[in-house]
Amino acid sequence: MVNWRAVIIGFLVEVVLGIVGVVVPVLGQAAAAVIGGAVAGYLANRGLLSGGWHGLLAGAFGGIVLGVVFGLLATLIGVGIAGPGGLLAGAGVFLTTVLIALAVSIPSGLGGLLGGALA
Repeated sequence: MVNWRAVIIGFLVEVVLGIVGVVVPVLGQAAAAVIGGAVAGYLANRGLLSGGWHGLLAGAFGGIVLGVVFGLLATLIGVGIAGPGGLLAGAGVFLTTVLIALAVSIPSGLGGLLGGALA
């Protein structure tokens, strides 16, 4: 059973540290993903594999949310500039962002393994 509280808190930690990572480049996005995943894995408190799963979910959830936001923005801008053909631009941005987000959620899953080991 998924502990959604742990996933949401891990996601929020990733978002906050990701924003700080933009301002303070030393932290970086990968560190934000690992720390957020570790928080999700630790809060799940169900062991190593469950921690990894919860960390992976936190990273993927964050990526999909960002994909939806960027896809909607690209669609609105594309339709405003190119008319109905701009829908393809929005769909392309959405799919690309979601695929990248799922690949980038791997560091979050590794952080979740670490958090699960510490719990």
